[in-house]
Amino acid sequence: MAKAANIKIKLLSTADTGFFYVTSKNSRTKTDKLSFRKYDPVAKKHVEFKETKIK
Repeated sequence: MAKAANIKIKLLSTADTGFFYVTSKNSRTKTDKLSFRKYDPVAKKHVEFKETKIK
């Protein structure tokens, strides 16, 4: 069978609160690591979230 194109990733907050979002990305078209500015409810502000592996 072929390898799946979409993989699940974890977007971890750079504010060191431990808060994260789980999303998916197409690993064939998006080869670089994702980075978004999203809301962190623990820090109560928008911070940058960077892609990490799901264990």
